[in-house]
Amino acid sequence: MIEIRRIKKAFGKTEAVRGVTLTVSKGEFFGLLGPNGAGKTTTINILSTLLKPDAGTVRIGGYDVQREAAQCKQLIGVVPQELALYDDLSAMENLIFWGRLYNIKRADAAERSLEMLRLFELDHRRNSLLKTFSGGMKRRVNIAAAMIHRPEILLMDEPTVGVDPQSRHQIYQILAQFSAQGITIIYTTHQMDEVEKLCSRIGIIDHGKLIACGTLDELRAFSGDSQLIVVTFENIQPDKLEMLKKKFSQSVKIADDRLSFKTENVAADLPPLISLCTELGLIIRHVAIERANLETIFLSLTGRKLRE
Repeated sequence: MIEIRRIKKAFGKTEAVRGVTLTVSKGEFFGLLGPNGAGKTTTINILSTLLKPDAGTVRIGGYDVQREAAQCKQLIGVVPQELALYDDLSAMENLIFWGRLYNIKRADAAERSLEMLRLFELDHRRNSLLKTFSGGMKRRVNIAAAMIHRPEILLMDEPTVGVDPQSRHQIYQILAQFSAQGITIIYTTHQMDEVEKLCSRIGIIDHGKLIACGTLDELRAFSGDSQLIVVTFENIQPDKLEMLKKKFSQSVKIADDRLSFKTENVAADLPPLISLCTELGLIIRHVAIERANLETIFLSLTGRKLRE
């Protein structure tokens, strides 16, 4: 459905995207992760036909985004970081406006607008001015506007920024419905849990390059982060924890009253850790064996937090 081949984009001396190649299949829910400035938004803007790549090609539904932009625009719905709505129009008027831009007849645009507002549980506020809406409600209208022309592809750039937990959960449910209907979704976010819940495949972009791509299990294998041993202590003694960190042969991380380290063999690594804790007089409150989550994998591959 989406084919990206070796695209590059620079702004002056800054290389925002550096040779990204990626294929997203029809109906796939694809998550694109990266720190600030990694190239996520630039990539989305190229897919949206808003930016022309300096090199490389992009095809959407078989159409070239540069030579056949009009055809591509009919296939995609875009949810940008900034709200693309008008505060002095009602929710209904906003959606009809966007529908008319896609040459949908006014009566059909009104019908579809009401349909979308019902889907997002906002039909009771259809005639309220958008400036009276909460941030979460505006975000839901923003997604509805992107879907008014019933696109086959939804491009979403940080769609839940500033959204309350209730609205976020509702957005998750609706996106899952869209995905089940065969809509292809590319989703960028800072929320690791969103990607783990929603996305069937994940790409990690850093410094303009796609450094890893696959399912969560494939990313675990690629990064070497299979399992974590996490130990929580009582009556924490920082000096003894530091001694533990120095004596234990594995590379461990200590945060607050928790110690964690990656392991490929729990049976071999856990007993000596327990023995050393006992020797140092550390009281263990809880031991957990966890599969490496997306945040652990991300830190391992990029060496920095998502918001850095």
